[in-house]
This record gives sequence, structure tokens and C-alpha cells, in this order.
Amino acid sequence: MTTKKRGLGKGLEALIPQINADAEESIIKEGNVQSININKVYPNTNQPRKDFDSNSILDLAQSIKIHGFIQPIIVSQEANGFMIIAGERRWRAAKELQLTEIPCIVKKYDDDKIIEIALVENLQREDLNIIEEALAYKYIIEVYQVTQEGLAEAMGKSRPYIANSLRLLNLDERVIEMIRRGDLSSGHGRVLLRLEDADQQFIVASQIIEHKLNVRQVEELIEPKKNVGKKSEKKNNKKSKDYVLMEIEDNLKKIFGTKVTINKGTKKGKIEIEYYGDEDLERIVELLDRA
Repeated sequence: MTTKKRGLGKGLEALIPQINADAEESIIKEGNVQSININKVYPNTNQPRKDFDSNSILDLAQSIKIHGFIQPIIVSQEANGFMIIAGERRWRAAKELQLTEIPCIVKKYDDDKIIEIALVENLQREDLNIIEEALAYKYIIEVYQVTQEGLAEAMGKSRPYIANSLRLLNLDERVIEMIRRGDLSSGHGRVLLRLEDADQQFIVASQIIEHKLNVRQVEELIEPKKNVGKKSEKKNNKKSKDYVLMEIEDNLKKIFGTKVTINKGTKKGKIEIEYYGDEDLERIVELLDRA
């Protein structure tokens, strides 16, 4: 009985047909393993994964020390050495063990193929952070000209999940780095997107970390900041919303995956649904069509 990999398989193969979903395994079956000096092996700077948990690397190093390499590292021979296509965690673990040589399979690919293999290999893992994941989604959409809906189906994700992940890449670079490091959650990031000014995003993000604010607290914090330098038409409307309206707003936020505001007047009211770009608007319209 085979185990199904996290939402991948036939769907992702359809988007990247020239790369098998079990890319690394198929290379190992057809390649010859050789020992290569570890100092001649180096990471691929264009691969999706940028962060490696130190404790995880140490655990892997201990496993290699006891059991050896279960899988060799896949590399491509370049002018200045051997670039890793798949297996950077194993390479890092080997360096922790101060090994002088590591088992490798040498393959020759063009640059696009190397990125594709690294992309598939990393998306099959469960510990990519949300920014790395979003960058991988962005690459697939741009290079293979697929829609968010098509990617969502292939990945076994909802379209709002894909859209919300991609929206995080519109944040200030300093804030993106905070999310990448795990200092902020993706929920924090989505709220910060409501601030158009990049410096304001960074300032509020720093306050979140310093004061350990949750998402709800951040929402309350940024509302006044959104209107800095603007004439507010709601100065006289200082009445607190009743709990029923707040609960309805929360339910609508969950449905649409974005901020929803209900403004109740004496005779009529208004529901405002925020969106971020044409694709996000299209997503919301599709949800309304299904209702």
C-alpha cells in the first residue's frame, strides 16, 4: 500500500508534465552513486527552501551517523563544483558530522529543469514555511501559466488558501522576512496588508513582535492607522457594534477569507468586503456565485 504525498501526485504532474512527482526517487533508480568531496558540493541559491531548522538538521545528522545515508544527494556538475539539486538537508547534516565525502548522483540539467526538480521535491515536504510555499506557487503560476484555481486543485488546497498565500508576497520585504523566520504568523501578515504604507507595515509588525499581539489585537491596532492623513467621515459614529453584528462579521470573514465590515444605519446598512487585486476580487465573486 502506497502513501499519498501531501496533496500532490497526478495533479502537480499535470502542471509540470516533464517532471515526475517522485523526481528524486526516479533519478536515484537510474543513476550511479559516487563519493564526492563535501567541500566541492554547494547549495542551489535558486531553490525554494531558504530556511533549515537547526534541531531538525541535528536529528538527521544523528540518524546518518547511526544508519548512514538512506538516499544519496542529487547534484549537477558545474564549473565551480557540484550544485545540489535535491538533498540539501542531508548535505547540511553531513557537514555537522564533519564528513569529508558524501554519496552523490551526478546529473546534468539546464537551469529551468533544476528549479523544477527542487520545486517538486520541496513541495512534497510538510515543513516549508508559508513564504517559501507562496514563492513556489508564484513560480508555478508564472512559468506554467496556470490559474490559482488549477494550482489549488493540483495541490489539494482551497483557492482562498493559494490566494492568501500569494498576497503575503505583497507585504514590505522586512515584514516578509519576519513571517519567513516565524516571528509573525500568516494571519498577522494578512491583517498588515490592510496598511498600504510599507513603513507602517514594518512599524506595526515590530509592535506585534514586541508586545506579542494576536491577530484580533492587530486588527484593532491598525484601524486608526488606515485613516492617517485622510478625512474621516465616521467621526460621529462612535457607537460600538453589538455582539450579533460582530459575530456575523466574523462568520463572513471565514467564508470570504478577507475582512468584512457591516455598517448599520437607522434605515439601511452596508456590507463592505475587502479585496486585494483583480484575482482576489475574482475569487470573492466566485464564492458569491456559489452561494
